[in-house]
Amino acid sequence: MKTGGNESGLNLTHDRFKQLQVRIAPYAEQIRIVEKLEELLSDLDAGVAELKAAQRKLTQYRQSLLKAAVEGALTADWRAARAQSGDPQETGAALLQRILTERRTRWEARQLAMFAEQGKMPPKDWRAKYPEPVAPDTADLRALPDGWVWATLSQVGWLDRGRSTHRPRNAPHLYGGAYPFVQTGDIREADTFIREASASYSDAGLAQSRLWPIDTIVITIAANIGKTALLAMEACFPDSVVGFLPATDHVSIRFVEYFMRTAQQKLESEAPATAQKNINLEILERVCLPLPPLQEQLQIVSVVSDALDATREQDAAIELALKQSAAQRKNILKAAFAGQLVPQDPNDEPASVLLERIRAGRAMNGAPGKKRGCTTRTCA
Repeated sequence: MKTGGNESGLNLTHDRFKQLQVRIAPYAEQIRIVEKLEELLSDLDAGVAELKAAQRKLTQYRQSLLKAAVEGALTADWRAARAQSGDPQETGAALLQRILTERRTRWEARQLAMFAEQGKMPPKDWRAKYPEPVAPDTADLRALPDGWVWATLSQVGWLDRGRSTHRPRNAPHLYGGAYPFVQTGDIREADTFIREASASYSDAGLAQSRLWPIDTIVITIAANIGKTALLAMEACFPDSVVGFLPATDHVSIRFVEYFMRTAQQKLESEAPATAQKNINLEILERVCLPLPPLQEQLQIVSVVSDALDATREQDAAIELALKQSAAQRKNILKAAFAGQLVPQDPNDEPASVLLERIRAGRAMNGAPGKKRGCTTRTCA
């Protein structure tokens, strides 16, 4: 009978299990060892429980921090101080109008450049083809702090799906080159920034994709819905990921990414319940985000960034303590079975005498035998 077998061929048979040699301590020492183990391991378990509770509190703190940031509570005192100083500040509404104007101006400039590159004159109605962004539906949205305004992602930036014509197993020549290929798993595991990817494209892979710039927000729309990160390098990604770029320099990409973290659960809950949940580009284009004045966006990013850096240090300290606890548990058990955990008492009945009594008891009671008709495989 195999016990604990695995695919590598390592297994422990019934006969080999019976042949294992075990160190036996005197019975009285066994009792002392068990009592000491219960004491030490109980203390260790309590410490581990406290560390895991601290991890949960850090997670809750991060969620509360981001919520306060995008609702304006985090910078309430900052706004009050600015108001008392009489320092004039552009409102979010005025900022949004400026963004929309610049968004269209940049689009027109790109179109004219494209026509010039193709050697064509712009058609008479080319400006009418401008992709007007979706306006926010504010009917059920919460009230915002003074100076803030609701906007949609499509108003403050450009969204587009990634491109990847082939899967790796169908086109291996597209992979293994110099161009990072970011996938949903890379985004899920990222901590704000993606600095490396699990795969890469060759020149042929890049030719059928798109290289996105640094500071693109990448958003998953399949499997792990609504997970976000920022590219810290130029990279490609598949159509299960959407890229977001700000329409102007008057939108903080870090602020938008912080907001998207608070919207992740809502996006996931609204995804159609199919075999694999997913959302489309149109859903993201309609996502409403609170838009503060630019200076307040930058203040929020500064405060949140510092706070999240501090939580990362605490997380690292907790992870180290958990690893040390696991190592300490192994050391305690090793010491226990090496006779080093509790003092030995020369007055204890020797283990050899204990084993002789066990053998005598087994002989007196009769060694257990096999049932008639049984085999090792069926009756072991």
